[in-house]
Amino acid sequence: MNETPEQLQQLAGEYVLGTLSASARLDVAQRLTREPLLRAEVAAWERRLLPLTSLAEPAEPAPQLWPRIAATVQALTQGSALADGASNPPRAASEAASGVWRADPAGWHRWWDNLRLWRGVAGGAVAASLVLAVLLALRPAAPVAAYMVVLAAPQDRNAGWVVQTSMNRQLTLTPLHDTVVPERKALQFWTKASGWSGPVSLGLVESNRSLKLALDKLPPVQPDQLFEITLEPATGSPTGRPTGPVLYIGKAVRVM
Repeated sequence: MNETPEQLQQLAGEYVLGTLSASARLDVAQRLTREPLLRAEVAAWERRLLPLTSLAEPAEPAPQLWPRIAATVQALTQGSALADGASNPPRAASEAASGVWRADPAGWHRWWDNLRLWRGVAGGAVAASLVLAVLLALRPAAPVAAYMVVLAAPQDRNAGWVVQTSMNRQLTLTPLHDTVVPERKALQFWTKASGWSGPVSLGLVESNRSLKLALDKLPPVQPDQLFEITLEPATGSPTGRPTGPVLYIGKAVRVM
């Protein structure tokens, strides 16, 4: 593959976020066995996104959920197994029935990367429906996010903030940890998309509080749109453009 470092990083990010198609994800999974640079980018994204798990409240699934998923997976994969002349049900279905996904996060990844399962569910549309059903059952109801941005520190690439935009043009900025702000300084939030004459300020933000904004005065969010947080004077940038150092930066990835 002849990807640039930026393209390789974006591919790894989409793989970890789960936004690739089934065929593209399978291709990346196969490349991981032979491309150390891609493996390193995937590992970096996994470390970067690990703090996001703290944003979701734990939710115990209903007792009948896992048996229902196991039955669905088994029904979808049996046709493929019979066509191949196989008589044993796939391991994914038996793991689902035993509840191993709940106890062992690696079980989820084994299920996701199972080639027989993807052939059995006959393409990405059915697979996406199944995954969406699981997520909806496990998580509280929330607006469907159109884009997501992980804002990371340029120096060490540690995640500091998460940006989520929804279909109703709402943006949520969530801190993953406190940011130390010097006296007489403030954090200012910016965005810039391709074709814009310059970055647009989305306002000052507090280091330990979430921010919700309406994007009705801006064009729709685009893939790879830049978001960043800079350190500015206490009243904000005097020029209408970033003047201080960039503390966190990231690009928008479409998730729905």
